[in-house]
Amino acid sequence: MTFTGALTILGYAIMPYLWLVILLLLVFFALQITARLRGYRCLSQPKGLSLALSALVGLSGLLWIPALTHSRLAYVATLFDWVAMLGALLGLALLAFLLIHPASYLLQKGPRAAH
Repeated sequence: MTFTGALTILGYAIMPYLWLVILLLLVFFALQITARLRGYRCLSQPKGLSLALSALVGLSGLLWIPALTHSRLAYVATLFDWVAMLGALLGLALLAFLLIHPASYLLQKGPRAAH
């Protein structure tokens, strides 16, 4: 299979979910910009609760990723399947962290002012 053939298949696979990807990007950029304008800095904020919630969101992917792909978790049998599933779960957890951490900063009663 050629590279352009693989991109064509990927394009057809993502088309039904393109609206969701665009919406997620808009939410991501809105959260990041709003939080940064109010003094948010990722490395200087506590991450405990955000990491825990992100890990739970990532693990929840074991339940709904197979359903989204019209599959079953029982079909994840080979090493390659598990590597792909772990990659999806890690990506999901990372995306959840990038959304939850600035949102939790914005939801604090009194965000600390930037110095």
